[in-house]
Amino acid sequence: MACWFSASAVVPALRAEWGVSALQATLLTVAVQVGFVVGAVGSAAATSADSAMTRCAGNRSARFAAGATGLIAVGVDSLGPAVVLRFVTGMALAGVYPVGMKLMTSWFERGRGFALGVLIAALTLGSALPQLVSSLASLPWRGVLATSAGAAAVGAVLAWAFVRPGPFARPAPPLAPGFVLTLFRERGPRLANLGYFGHMWELYAMWTWVPAYVAASLTASSGTAPGRTVVGLTAFTVIGLAGTVGCLGAGRLGDRLGRARVAGWAMRVSASCCVLAALVFGLSPWVVAPVLLVWGVSVIADSGLFSSCVADVVDPRYVGTALTTQTALGFLLTVVTINAVPWVAGHVGWRWAVLLLAVGPAAGAVAMARLDVLLRRPGGVTAASASAG
Repeated sequence: MACWFSASAVVPALRAEWGVSALQATLLTVAVQVGFVVGAVGSAAATSADSAMTRCAGNRSARFAAGATGLIAVGVDSLGPAVVLRFVTGMALAGVYPVGMKLMTSWFERGRGFALGVLIAALTLGSALPQLVSSLASLPWRGVLATSAGAAAVGAVLAWAFVRPGPFARPAPPLAPGFVLTLFRERGPRLANLGYFGHMWELYAMWTWVPAYVAASLTASSGTAPGRTVVGLTAFTVIGLAGTVGCLGAGRLGDRLGRARVAGWAMRVSASCCVLAALVFGLSPWVVAPVLLVWGVSVIADSGLFSSCVADVVDPRYVGTALTTQTALGFLLTVVTINAVPWVAGHVGWRWAVLLLAVGPAAGAVAMARLDVLLRRPGGVTAASASAG
């Protein structure tokens, strides 16, 4: 997953070397999101995430992501080819992330929320890794991308050598393109997806722009622009370390107290942090940092719980397809907020830009509260499998 934000982490260097605007540089992240959507839609239509070859697909996709990122590091000198390769990276990652979730669910029936929390924690650390690498001032931007590509290549080798479907894996189901529609006809899957969309409204925009927010807030506080190391380490701590704590803690609590309930709690905290981040912008770092840390914990804490909720309410044969569909639509939504945040910041400042993100988790918390009631009602959830055939 280090390939995901590898280019985003070195945007200042790319803008200076390639002479591109801030809006053009945003395409480096948006292209990954769009590529992921295209790859995930194709996978969902073909139900390939539920095929018997998911392990091979994940390994192959990781190699493609590594190759596309590595090509930018060694042979690209302008924005156009980089955007194309970032799109290819996104398509490749559509064969890694949902497939990984599908494989994880094949190993667990009890404790699935925590298991998926561990997987999302790995996603979080991997996504934040380029921020840590880029904070090493002596490493040029090509080195950051090459390191990310190397990490993805190592992941491909590990997947090939060690990853296998678990004891709860089911035989490959028959092709059923119409299954996707059942995810919105049945109330349980529909609520889980609506909650997830509120989560995605906020998550990737926050991950993309928290370094810019940190830099702008520190500049407003001290009157001096912070160094690359300070911004990179702060972003890695907020996204990677705090996010890992959130994934593991929420996964454990979700298995004990109810996954939809805990996801709703996380979304309420995250929405509150959006508001607090707007209020404390430009204040002392000792005031801003705790808000960002809590935000980093809560913004990703619910991610594995959404996946687990979907796995609980759909036909077990098509869990991979359901998760792929969910992530495809969620990532399509991220394109809106990733572009909207810098636009709002450019017109009215970062204070109001981060406040925009509160809309998603606030709405998602309502959906998860209703899903929690439904899940706790005896016989309240009829899996979408009833109409999959």
